[in-house]
Amino acid sequence: MSTQRTEAQVRGDAGEQSAFDMLVEAGLRPVGRNLRFKVGELDAVMEDGNTLVFIEVRRRGREDFGGALESIDRRKAQKIVRAAKAFLQQQPRYAAWGCRFDVVAIDDSRDAPDWVRGAFTLDDV
Repeated sequence: MSTQRTEAQVRGDAGEQSAFDMLVEAGLRPVGRNLRFKVGELDAVMEDGNTLVFIEVRRRGREDFGGALESIDRRKAQKIVRAAKAFLQQQPRYAAWGCRFDVVAIDDSRDAPDWVRGAFTLDDV
């Protein structure tokens, strides 16, 4: 099995790193990255004060089928929520914390990433 990464995967990794650096610079504290569960994956989990933030990073090179932010549909949001619940089951110390779902959208046609705090809520999914 080849471990060679495609150009798209390398760009995606660079986008995730760029987003992570931006969030740390904004004062969020890292809890975990690229966390995998049977029900899904979390790109990043960070603390923002007493709020636990589940972060999805999306990168799009072209906007033919919509931009990065538009690629987070209801089904994808549900998968992120399931992964967040799995994380919380493994990390009960965060049970009393508030939670937020953020998206960092990176469109190659734009100069800077778009950080959308509270991009969706549990009521949305």
